Formats: sequence, C-alpha cells, structure tokens
Amino acid sequence: METLKTEHNKSGKLYDESDSVWKLLRKERKPFDLLADIEKAFLQFDLSRNEIRVYLYLARSGTQKAREISDSLSLHRTETYRILRELEKRGLVSCVLEKPLKFNAVPFEDAYDVLIKTKKLNVQILERKKKELVDLWSSIPQHKAEPETKEIFQILEGEEQLILKANEIAERTKKEICVLAPDLELLHLYHSGFTDKLEKVSKKRVKVLLLTNNSPKSRFVAEKMGLSDVKYISISSGDLPTFILSDQQELLFSIKNGNAHYDSEMRRKKEKISFLWTNYNTFIKALKLLFANLWTTKTSPVNNELPEICVPAKCTASRNRDV
Repeated sequence: METLKTEHNKSGKLYDESDSVWKLLRKERKPFDLLADIEKAFLQFDLSRNEIRVYLYLARSGTQKAREISDSLSLHRTETYRILRELEKRGLVSCVLEKPLKFNAVPFEDAYDVLIKTKKLNVQILERKKKELVDLWSSIPQHKAEPETKEIFQILEGEEQLILKANEIAERTKKEICVLAPDLELLHLYHSGFTDKLEKVSKKRVKVLLLTNNSPKSRFVAEKMGLSDVKYISISSGDLPTFILSDQQELLFSIKNGNAHYDSEMRRKKEKISFLWTNYNTFIKALKLLFANLWTTKTSPVNNELPEICVPAKCTASRNRDV
C-alpha cells in the first residue's frame, strides 16, 4: 500500500502517461477522431450524416445484411434501405444478389475518387450552362437605371468565402494594397494561397504593404513572399486586428466571434472565420489612418499596446495640458 501511495504522489495523476493502461486508452480514442475527420470531408460531397455512417460502417465491417446495418447503427429498417439505394446510385455501395440481399462498400480510395469525379463533372456542367444562362438573362427586359456607387456592408463566413473575396480584391487593386495581419492569420493566408496572389500583383506595379507582429512565423511567411515593403511591430498578435485595404476603396476586416470549436487533429481551439467587406468611406479612412500610424511609429518592445490614433483636436488639447 505504501508503494502504491508513493507512486500516486509521484505522478500526481490518475494514470502515468508511460503506463500501459494510459497508452491503451489513448489508442482507443484515436480511431474516433480519425473517423470524425473523414466524416467532415465526406460532408463536402453532399452526403447526409447517416449516409456517411452507413458507408463507413460497411467499409469497415465488410458485406452485411440491411437488418445488421440498421441494428448496428440504430436506424429504422426502411431508412436503411433508402440510404443503401442512394449510396448504390452514387457508386459507393454494391448489392450482392443473395437471399436475403447483402450489401458491400466500394473500397475507400475508390469511393473517394468517385465522389471527386462526380463533383468535377457537376462543376463542368455548371460551367457549360453559364453562357446559356447569361444569354437568357440578357434577353429579359431590364429596368435601366443610372449607375450609382452605394456604401455597403457584407458579412462573409467560412474560409472559402474569405479567400475568394481576398483574391478578388487583390485582382482589382490598381495602385496599393495594405495588409495588416498577426502571425497566425498571416500563416492562414499563406496556406490558402493568398500570399502567392499578393506576390503576383506586386510584380504588376501594385504596391503591397505588409504589416505584422515580430515573430518567427511572420518572418518565415514574409521571407517566402519576397516582398520589399514589410514591417514588423513589437505588439502582441492578440492585440492586432486583421484587415486588407485596397486602393483606399474597399476593405476586408476580420470579425472575432464566440462560435469556437476544437480541431480534432491539432487539439486546439479555433474560432469560426467571419469577415466584413465594405466600401464605406469613413471606416476605410479610419483604418488607413491606423495602418499609416503603425507603419510610421516605432513601437517600444516594452509597451505592447497599439499606439493611439491622434485626432487633431484631441492632440491639441493634450499638448495644452502638457504645457
């Protein structure tokens, strides 16, 4: 008993991480994490969660009767047959002609290839229809109005929408694009390919200004981009906003929100990506002023706060108090 108490006090945990029981528990959890990642990937191909569950069950278990599938996954028998027929139509499941009928899953790699090819084919069909639809739209009588520029706001959610919009902004830029991003956001932009787009536009006489915090991650990305106008500031990455400003005409601004989830592979908290796009002139001017202030101000390594943007009247009052 004394030995057990001593061992418990040494570890300070229920199980020591080197203990065989702890290793077994960790191994038992891992497949569920992997299956969750696979399910997430399959959802992108317009499969329902139950369809994915049935396919993955068959792929792991081998040939099964419909009754065995419905019992194992707690699905109604009628629903199970419907799902199996849908999966059969999509080329993910085949039927074994026995009595009673049995079902067999297409090997995982082949099934994923089928889903990708189907997705590509659907995109090609949509692309071919584009001209026909544009011609149809043009043939419909339109109310002709004088074009006017309106100041608008648009909320974008999801990484795909963010990258599409950011790439559009970069392509439209004629003179200057300003990017303010802390190291982690800059790393996301790097992996998404947006930094490649910035590198391309910089070679077309577009001035690209990159402002980020001073860290190994940000220096790595900046060096990979090969930009000449890069500045590092000694401010904590958590205190820096993220935005892209183009020709002082349009702005893409990061919105922090509380809708967070945990990435099953990295085991870290990730926030849902939301961005605001606007051409609102006052907002753009304010953030351009912030960017210019940070660009020209040397931030002390000790003072890790954003420098105050100086409004003329406020600055005058401040100087009068000092006098």
